[in-house]
Amino acid sequence: MGITPYDNVSSLGVFYRYRSYNGYFGQDQQFFPDESSFFPQANQTNNPLGNHNGLLGDYEIYRTTEIRGRYFIQKRLEINAIIPYLNNSEKYNNQTSTISGLGDITLYAGYHLLRKLDQKTINQRLITGAGIKIPTANNLVKSDQGLTYSNPFQPGTGSIDGFVYANYIIGIKNWGASINSTYKFNGRNSDQESIANSTTSFLSVFRKIDIDKNIKIIPSVQTSYEFTKGEKYQGKLTGEHETNNLMAGAGLDIFVKNIGINTSFQTNAWSAQTDHPRSSGRLTLGITYNLKQLYYAIN
Repeated sequence: MGITPYDNVSSLGVFYRYRSYNGYFGQDQQFFPDESSFFPQANQTNNPLGNHNGLLGDYEIYRTTEIRGRYFIQKRLEINAIIPYLNNSEKYNNQTSTISGLGDITLYAGYHLLRKLDQKTINQRLITGAGIKIPTANNLVKSDQGLTYSNPFQPGTGSIDGFVYANYIIGIKNWGASINSTYKFNGRNSDQESIANSTTSFLSVFRKIDIDKNIKIIPSVQTSYEFTKGEKYQGKLTGEHETNNLMAGAGLDIFVKNIGINTSFQTNAWSAQTDHPRSSGRLTLGITYNLKQLYYAIN
């Protein structure tokens, strides 16, 4: 959210997200882990937390293709929907698994509390909102041996989750910054499994460059922080899948008329010591069609 010259217009987009986890604390990492020749020269420093036997080849990969829609029902009020398709892979103790399927649908609404645009000096926008993730996907996929995969690896969670967020953008001439923060409330599924409530914060510093009246490019420097205490069973932490890491990278957005092309790449800048592979990085690619919205359902 946030970096776009198309303010207060409805849109439809397709996004691809790639996220990988590999390398225990003290071990080297790769963004694209290869199960046949993974970490040939890796640092094999032991992790005192146990780390699933600490095998160098352990990894988790999450690939998501999303259809994203946004519709403004009023000049300051937007509603959004995300429909994901997931393809997840993992390798633990020399055993590999891959599952895929439709993910849980997310719906959320945002209200533009502050909207000072097209000003001579400083432009600002503040959006606050809330949403819900609906358990529309399968969360009981089993392996060939009949064992149910772990909750984070499933296409769906089986739980109803809610979240609140705020997005603030400030621009001074052709420079700007976008700050986004989200707090997520995670519910339990029918097996009393859940993920602890989580926080995510994102900062982007960018510059707008006008090539001509129809083409704009926006390079950016980005950083994000994520935290959750991980999995829970019957309301108690299991010690699995704790996340506490800082990511950093860059992005490039290109707008040609009302078409937007979005790219970003982030890699691990810092992570706390846990017994799971660390986040090695993420990649996002997207294309968005912005409608030329002239009227709103509510004035």
